[in-house]
Amino acid sequence: MIRVGLIGAGFVGPAHVEALRRLGYVEVLALAGSDALRARRKADEMGIPEACGDYRQLLANPRVTVVHNATPNRLHYAINRDALQAGKHVVSEKPLALTVEEGRHLVELARQTELVNAVDFNYRGYPLVQQMRAMIARGDIGQVWTVHGSYMQDWLLYPTDYNWRIMPELGGESRAVADIGSHWCDLAQWITGQRISRVMARLATLVPVRYRPVEEVKTFTQPGTGPREPIEVRTEDYASVLVDLEGGATGSFMVSQVSAGRKNRLWIQVDGSEGSLSWDQETPDLLWVGRRGRPNELVPRDPAILAPEAARYTNLPAGHNEGWADALRNLMAQIYDFIRQGKNPVRDVPAFPTFHDGLVENQVVQAILESHRRQAWVEVEGVKAPAAAPAQS
Repeated sequence: MIRVGLIGAGFVGPAHVEALRRLGYVEVLALAGSDALRARRKADEMGIPEACGDYRQLLANPRVTVVHNATPNRLHYAINRDALQAGKHVVSEKPLALTVEEGRHLVELARQTELVNAVDFNYRGYPLVQQMRAMIARGDIGQVWTVHGSYMQDWLLYPTDYNWRIMPELGGESRAVADIGSHWCDLAQWITGQRISRVMARLATLVPVRYRPVEEVKTFTQPGTGPREPIEVRTEDYASVLVDLEGGATGSFMVSQVSAGRKNRLWIQVDGSEGSLSWDQETPDLLWVGRRGRPNELVPRDPAILAPEAARYTNLPAGHNEGWADALRNLMAQIYDFIRQGKNPVRDVPAFPTFHDGLVENQVVQAILESHRRQAWVEVEGVKAPAAAPAQS
């Protein structure tokens, strides 16, 4: 039995617990929160035996092997660092850290300790996302030409909508891009096998003043009718970004947290010289395959017809819908199978997103922010831009 300590029990922490319990060989032993009494109450709600109000107490527990960091963004770096230094494997929510420098330090610390490290880019866990990657890798759509799409939500549409992510000192300098755009960028790079090499970005704060409730507001919930105070918004509600990839592909994406009616719509399309692939997170059991000279296809999430590397991510027969919680479970299964087999992330190549992938997204976000400030193309740190195409005569 692998025993886990969870730090943070807001929106995503309980989802981690549910996913882990579905594996059958993982026990969530302890919960650490910001307050001992609240942590005990949350632990009782989730059936977690131990609770404490200081995460360092959890890190000192010798029975805890793996730590899940589901705290607000500003705490990610310190907790990830302290957990590695305490000898614990770490599964972190994104962003890995608030800055590239912090992310780079965590990657180096993970390398030195040789502990398992992962970042929750759970959209990789969808079977048809795995199918896209497999089809591109075997050349089913020819040479990858473009990748484009969007990630849209509406939970911050109104001036009275508020969450701690609004504040850069709590969530980081970027909001929409770092929060949801990072998922899109991770998928685009992972599906195509190409790193984003440079970006041209335009960010917009469409709700410049928000009215913050005096009482705490949980993620994705509506605030009550109590007293409020106006605050100036210094993070973006919307972004549109042009991207070039190191393998020669190009593309674009937009992110928005103020698009009315869009609850959590991540959409991505890859166009190649022989076909196209398109997937929408709100209809996750269908993959669109576009063709020029023959009919288009809709590929269902059916393990009988998927590539072997995608079929093992589907847990139910075709027609039995699988969604966000199932994708998270699939990611956890990858991570914990790696741990259970005693693999070393320095010697063995993990199939799941690691701290290095988290650093990559820190680098992409940094480049996007810089591009917006300069209104110019900016190269992503650590990635060589592709050579310019020859001029057409």
